[in-house]
Amino acid sequence: MVSANFYLPEGLPIPLPEADGLSAPYWDGLRNGQLLTQRCDHCGTWQFGAEWICHHCHEFDPPWTQVDAKGLIYSWERVWHPSHPCLRGHCPYLVVLVELPHAGGIRMLGNLLGDPMQDVRIGTAVEGVFEHHPNINPPYSLMQWKIASKANPQGR
Repeated sequence: MVSANFYLPEGLPIPLPEADGLSAPYWDGLRNGQLLTQRCDHCGTWQFGAEWICHHCHEFDPPWTQVDAKGLIYSWERVWHPSHPCLRGHCPYLVVLVELPHAGGIRMLGNLLGDPMQDVRIGTAVEGVFEHHPNINPPYSLMQWKIASKANPQGR
């Protein structure tokens, strides 16, 4: 995966893990070019966002596992109204809910790169693009999404 240009303008709040560090492995993974999610060692259940216990069997501390940043658009929205002052003049933009079939069907939100007026269809294969912000304090990375190449139609 390649690094994206900055999709949204500077000035948005910097994403940080919770004070207890629960989601720190996710954010650290993105900075290292890896998409991580939790998978229970006991029962094999995948889950996202971060939790201290498995949603299925209630075992504590499900470990973090790297997954391929490939999925399918489950839902989407074209955002027309700025939700933050720095987004004025930057609308519309696309937000997608991406399902990862190879990771238990978990879903995660992100922006869809490209023309904000592009045709978007449920079930379209997408691939992750890491957007790194190394010169911000603290540095962080985001997972953005782009339509997958035709050579990879199933998002796998």
